[in-house]
Amino acid sequence: MSDYRLDYINHRLSKSDNAFEDAVTLAEKESWNGSVNRLYYACYYAVSALLLKHDINTQTHAGCKMQFGLHFVKTGKIALEQGKLYSDLMDWRQKGDYGDMFDFEKESV
Repeated sequence: MSDYRLDYINHRLSKSDNAFEDAVTLAEKESWNGSVNRLYYACYYAVSALLLKHDINTQTHAGCKMQFGLHFVKTGKIALEQGKLYSDLMDWRQKGDYGDMFDFEKESV
């Protein structure tokens, strides 16, 4: 694996950690839509790093979700529940970011 690719994978994992920390901070402030957004990105960055590690390239968020499901969830390498969580977070982020007059509540987050 090239140094550039390894650096990129590590960068994505660092972004994942930072996004998760942001999600926790936003949850502490009861900013539920923001917390869901950052939880989604924490997963997205980690999944994109995993795909890159396995030479699976994607161009979109939907492509990342599809390739993750195909290569890791359907094969049993990743638990179905974890695959569903990533999928749900993607949907929830869209709803929280773009849904008019919609706010998540503590119980659902």
